[in-house]
Amino acid sequence: MSITKSDIKAVLETITAPGEGKSLMENNNVTNINIFGDEVMVDVNISNPTLQAKKKTETEIEKAIVAKYSTAKVKVNLTVEAKKKEEAPKSNPNLIKGEKIPGIQNIIAIASGKGGVGKSTVTANMAVTLQKMGFKVGVLDADVYGPSMHIMFDVAKAKPISVNVDGRSKMKPVENYGIKLLSLGFFTNPNEAVIWRGPMASKALNQMIFDADWGELDFLLIDLPPGTGDIHLSIVQALPITGAVVVSTPQNIALADAKKGVAMFQQKNINVPVLGIVENMSYFTPAELPENKYYIFGENGAKHLAEDIETAFLGEVPLVQSIREAGDVGHPVALQEGTPQEVAFKEITKNMAAELVKRNKDLPPTEVVKITTMSGCSTK
Repeated sequence: MSITKSDIKAVLETITAPGEGKSLMENNNVTNINIFGDEVMVDVNISNPTLQAKKKTETEIEKAIVAKYSTAKVKVNLTVEAKKKEEAPKSNPNLIKGEKIPGIQNIIAIASGKGGVGKSTVTANMAVTLQKMGFKVGVLDADVYGPSMHIMFDVAKAKPISVNVDGRSKMKPVENYGIKLLSLGFFTNPNEAVIWRGPMASKALNQMIFDADWGELDFLLIDLPPGTGDIHLSIVQALPITGAVVVSTPQNIALADAKKGVAMFQQKNINVPVLGIVENMSYFTPAELPENKYYIFGENGAKHLAEDIETAFLGEVPLVQSIREAGDVGHPVALQEGTPQEVAFKEITKNMAAELVKRNKDLPPTEVVKITTMSGCSTK
């Protein structure tokens, strides 16, 4: 009998914390439910701060879940805490100012100001290329409202398992093509929209970052959602990003948004070095006319933008049907040795690595952003 989140919610609907008057689900006491194989993790906040109330609630939850799955061996991992008063945001306790996550050498954010420009495609193929170059690579799909990495790496039906690391239960990233991967797509129903407020999305991201056993990585690539919003601020508050890569197509409207994406990272109080710009869908070459290039969305737009804002132009990716097809079937085109598409991503990745070497030589480590206000003004 498989363990499902809906069944766990139904069980919690039958339990009421002391003094609450409504069930745990009705009263919004349940802050988190995660399922990893036969392990159920539930976080609950209750109003009654006494040890007796917390213990009673914990016992009732565990008994109810075990009873529900009496024919299966289920492990219940509970956290029951008293609700705390709202406080001003604090810096992430998992990090020390300016330090990387232990074991991870470089954290690269892949961003775009506009949706639909191929940011996730660039992330997936850059990860594959880095792995083929001999690096240890992980990918964090931070596009919480539209995750796609689990599809692009052909692991849509996989589920991260729980592992014990130094006495603590952690998620083990799913692995394919030699790349470690975590995505919200592993934990959500593909047919349902993710309708979360910012704090809930940020908490999910923090779990995938800090409750994961990433191990030793040369690169952790973070596939950010489009735009410059709450998720982006949460990421720079949680992690010291080594550098950012911005993806755009050549047309003016995409370039205008890409410029805003670059400006976000270059903001004084965020100050994440931009390693360069990638131009996707640069030109189209029909198979019957291999020498011809048709600049459907404009010519050299991202290259000119890179020159204008004095950042590196990392390269261009042609508009080719096989790139889309490869992503759809979960086999990134960079795996296809010797093809023009594989060569294009190899050139882009080498240029990114070269800019990274310069950045690490010339600039100090990036610091996490400690406090960020809604207006975008922040301090470190």
